[in-house]
Amino acid sequence: MLSLRAVARQNGFAIRTQGLKAIGTRHIQTRTVTDGDIARLAAKPLHPLTLADLCKFGRQPLSTKDLLNNANFTLSILPSRLAHRIQSLRSLPYIVVANPNVNKIHNNYVHSLSTLLPYAERHIETLEEEIKFTEAMADLVQTHSNTIAILAKGFLEARKYISAKEVTAFLDEHLRARIGTRLIAEQHIALHFSSQPHNELQDGDTQQHEDSSYIGVIDTELKPASLVRTCENTVGEICELRYGVRPTINVVGSPEATIAHIPMHIEYVLTELLKNSFRATIEAGMEKEPIEVTIAPAPATEAQTAALKAAKRDDQKDQVLQKHAVGVISNYDQGSVDAASGGNYKPDVASSPNIRPLENSTPGVTIRIRDRGGGISPENHAKLWEYGFTTFNEDEINDKTSSGGITALDVISGGAGGGSSLAGLGYGLPLGRAYAEYFGGGIAVQSLWGWGTDVYLSLRGVGRVD
Repeated sequence: MLSLRAVARQNGFAIRTQGLKAIGTRHIQTRTVTDGDIARLAAKPLHPLTLADLCKFGRQPLSTKDLLNNANFTLSILPSRLAHRIQSLRSLPYIVVANPNVNKIHNNYVHSLSTLLPYAERHIETLEEEIKFTEAMADLVQTHSNTIAILAKGFLEARKYISAKEVTAFLDEHLRARIGTRLIAEQHIALHFSSQPHNELQDGDTQQHEDSSYIGVIDTELKPASLVRTCENTVGEICELRYGVRPTINVVGSPEATIAHIPMHIEYVLTELLKNSFRATIEAGMEKEPIEVTIAPAPATEAQTAALKAAKRDDQKDQVLQKHAVGVISNYDQGSVDAASGGNYKPDVASSPNIRPLENSTPGVTIRIRDRGGGISPENHAKLWEYGFTTFNEDEINDKTSSGGITALDVISGGAGGGSSLAGLGYGLPLGRAYAEYFGGGIAVQSLWGWGTDVYLSLRGVGRVD
């Protein structure tokens, strides 16, 4: 098991080693998970999570009180989410759950729930308890870091016993739910390391956190154009290694536009989209034609703007913002419908008093990626969003699942997707859409067969954070 410090470093959280001896590797307390625990927790309804929820305790560094409040907020929602996932896995056909890879994921969820049960019936009231709880969060993140790749291998091995439609329905819900579970844990870990009590323990300077644009893992001044360039370099270098050439990108529109969002999510989506675009462009022999990426800030609608100006009080503005929301977040978007637990269709929209309506900032950004890669054939276009649909042949898939072979292009399938190889397994586009839709965005594909493809990635930000 990795220490809290190691998991934080692995996930990109900036920490200093001085003073961290007090937060070394500890034995994580667990409690046996019973069927009654799972049934009781899974009976609790799930509600959509918003970026506003993750920012609800304000900018970092958090005070001791706010850090403890965030820990209890995290504790209030994670156990039931894990229980729902366990029930969902158990609802699969027995021969599928018996697959060693699928069964491993089931056992991982049971283990993670066992680390939270000791805290489930009480409040976290001291910094010592918060540190132990944060170590449990680090263990959860590490335990589930390989979930997607392991599930992909498991379902490929069991594909004779479950239909492609059933696999897509299960994975669409399960992997969307996993996004939220992992994000909630990572958010608390990041807020822990940037908190006032943690900096006091290190005798560190809190000024760097006060000047930061981050709230946990959320960048409130995220510039999508910068991420496009980062992903271009990564994908370009790998293409050069494999194909000997690399296409170029022209960024047009409003490259200075910023939103509040999660960089690692957007980076994963952009990497997947650019991988497809670069590969198609090169294989069509059009690598000398630049791929055009347009950054287009989304203005507030006229109705939203007029209503916000008319609303005098802050509480009225919150109500108006929800009524005129650009990207409404539903339980379906976040994998919280949970058919295995009887359905949960309530399309709640959460709000926070620290998040104000979008008066002076864009509600989101649309990114268009246009290439001359020949487009997508009609028969393939209909299968784009199926988990496991791939343009790689059967022999290549079998080679990946049997030998664990990783090529150069596989390396760039990590990041938010789970840190493991998914290239060629047909998970890139549907998983990318899940990340985009989780907070009210989306992906749309328009193909001109024989010419090229336009992909539209819409992102919805959190608004203005006070």
